[in-house]
Amino acid sequence: MDIRIAPMTGDEITEALPALARLRIEVFKEWPYLYEGTLEYEQTYLKRFSAARDAIIVAAFDGAQIVGVATASPLLAHTKEFAPLFAARELDPEAVFYCGESVLLPPYRGRGIGHAFFDHREAHARNCSNATGAFTHTAFCGVVRAPQDPRKPDGYIPLDGFWRKRGYAPAPGLRGSYSWREIGAEPETAKPMQFWLRPLEPVIT
Repeated sequence: MDIRIAPMTGDEITEALPALARLRIEVFKEWPYLYEGTLEYEQTYLKRFSAARDAIIVAAFDGAQIVGVATASPLLAHTKEFAPLFAARELDPEAVFYCGESVLLPPYRGRGIGHAFFDHREAHARNCSNATGAFTHTAFCGVVRAPQDPRKPDGYIPLDGFWRKRGYAPAPGLRGSYSWREIGAEPETAKPMQFWLRPLEPVIT
């Protein structure tokens, strides 16, 4: 496969939003999210994301088709409600660059695209600044599921090992929540989300 990875910022982001909505609905149906997505919600979410300061989308193209997308933006421009969680643990939320979703179709996994997604987002974060200077950390969060949840597929391998290779670690006590409707369930319910952090090394010149 001849895969092209392209970072997009500013007005370029608009080009990738329909693919991002489609991929979020398709990929997040899988365990562990079991997300029952709707285009109505996606349009609201994507409008908010696209307006975020210093937002970036990294898209994976197979020919003209977008087969994977990753997003990032400053934490306070994306999800201000998480700021108190970071501040309570003596982490300046102003200095955190938040890596949002990373969604990739199954046939394209295991080919290094996930690493490329992080490479581009972290490089972008290093080249941005906040009100007090450089960003000091990148972060993301992942849903927390019970180890014995009967819905977990046989042979499922979590991404913890991949994330640790990237230099990320779960921050003790740093948990928030997102609400969504699971497949076959009503209504939306809050899901615990564990934050993972990595110090963001400055650019060496």
